[in-house]
Amino acid sequence: MTDKGARDKWEFYQDHNAKHHKWRWRRTAPNGRIVGASTQGYSEKEECIENAERNGYVKSNDHA
Repeated sequence: MTDKGARDKWEFYQDHNAKHHKWRWRRTAPNGRIVGASTQGYSEKEECIENAERNGYVKSNDHA
């Protein structure tokens, strides 16, 4: 079994749109390249985390 992506960094942040602040995520590889990101903003952080989990994020390996 491989640990591909196990060292990737996951970030959860709010965008800085003037009208609203939506939650988004991004996944960055150890070499600094962004290898994944949310395609939409979420009004609730938990919804954002759930979307990240569907894209490979494991809650127990990182903190949000």
